[in-house]
Amino acid sequence: MVPLAERMRPKTLDGYIGQQHLVGPNKVLRRMIESGHIASFILWGPPGVGKTTLAKIIAQTLDLPFYTLSAVSSGVKEVREVIERAKKDRFFHPDHSPILFIDEIHRFSKSQQDSLLEAVETGVVTLIGATTENPSFEVIRPLLSRCQVYTLRPIGDDDLLQLLDRVLHEDSEISAKHVVVRETTALLRYAGGDCRKFLNIVDLVCGEYADDFDYEEDEDDEDEEETETPKKAEQVIEITDQLVTARLQENPLAYDKDGEMHYDLVSAMIKSIRGSDPDAAVYYMARMIEGGEDPAFIARRLVISASEDIGLANPNALLIANAAFDAVQKIGWPEGRIPLAEACVYLASSPKSNAAYNAINSALQKVRETGNLPVPLHLRNAPTQLMAKEGYGQGYKYAHDYPGHFAYQQYLPDALVTEGGMQQSLFYHPQPNAQEDKLKAQLNMLWGERFK
Repeated sequence: MVPLAERMRPKTLDGYIGQQHLVGPNKVLRRMIESGHIASFILWGPPGVGKTTLAKIIAQTLDLPFYTLSAVSSGVKEVREVIERAKKDRFFHPDHSPILFIDEIHRFSKSQQDSLLEAVETGVVTLIGATTENPSFEVIRPLLSRCQVYTLRPIGDDDLLQLLDRVLHEDSEISAKHVVVRETTALLRYAGGDCRKFLNIVDLVCGEYADDFDYEEDEDDEDEEETETPKKAEQVIEITDQLVTARLQENPLAYDKDGEMHYDLVSAMIKSIRGSDPDAAVYYMARMIEGGEDPAFIARRLVISASEDIGLANPNALLIANAAFDAVQKIGWPEGRIPLAEACVYLASSPKSNAAYNAINSALQKVRETGNLPVPLHLRNAPTQLMAKEGYGQGYKYAHDYPGHFAYQQYLPDALVTEGGMQQSLFYHPQPNAQEDKLKAQLNMLWGERFK
């Protein structure tokens, strides 16, 4: 009764699927394991890409004590108890720190994360955290500064097909059946780079397929005791796109707020907002709510969408989304679903612009290309006499001293300015909507047809 995903969990790096940028020859985690010195780190990536498996492989390879906590069910008390046990292990094995693996570390509160700091700092434990959320937002800075962050990627199709071949030849329950793979398009599409989901689908298809075949009675000899000959033993299980699709429609995978459909549904909600379909957007929100999704997760995505997809076309969208986030925290659940729905419908119904999103991405790209260009002297701060003597701040025009609160002067570094002294807009390009038309007219009036 052990699920296929658990039966196929690898025990060594040689059997590990994917993440070659981390565990391939001469890559960072493989070098760390081969050296025998493991530093604390956090694995960040989508569900089903091998975070837990990798932590277990490290502990088994180095023969280290392995403690595991789930942020869903563990509190400060459980953390301290594990740390005390780890201290005892260190007494008997002073050269090696036990590994403390914390799944869903992003769900730990600040106080829970604070309780880890000393143990990680002093080497009582080597922390390996796993998270599907951006650690920069969800892990406290002191703990983050003590851990390296490694990003895991969705499992590629070639790796999943390699895993399928391994299942067919190595898993005793599957290999005992006559399985022939005819098509894999649907199998790969439904898996979506999630190794666990992929194996669950294979298990579902191969496990239930036999139930389709009836047993036939042997009527050759009525005097003999009735026997049943299972036709299924003679049947071939053919994995096709049609079979996979039918099986998943008949047996829909349960919503798993920790992984299975988590990203599919939130992606559908955001794309529905972006596509200005309030019905679809609130439908996918309802799917997440019914599945037990964390309301804060939904609220965060609405705030992101308000900035990324609506942006300056309707600046009130960010205010509404942020107000919904605050309301959920103040009034709790289930009433919090109402402001979330209000924000969702409002965002989907608003005009759209990704101009600000494009602007910051373009600016970041320019920074990476050009490095730390010097700030013009007249824009620099001059807190000391030496800096003032060097020309810092000299010639700066204080905008509020001029008509219209505007003074024509250079703000960008010299390398980003055209020969005429002013540049066309490099990063922000207003998009055609009522709000940004006003911004464009204002900036053109000040800068002289900045936007052509």
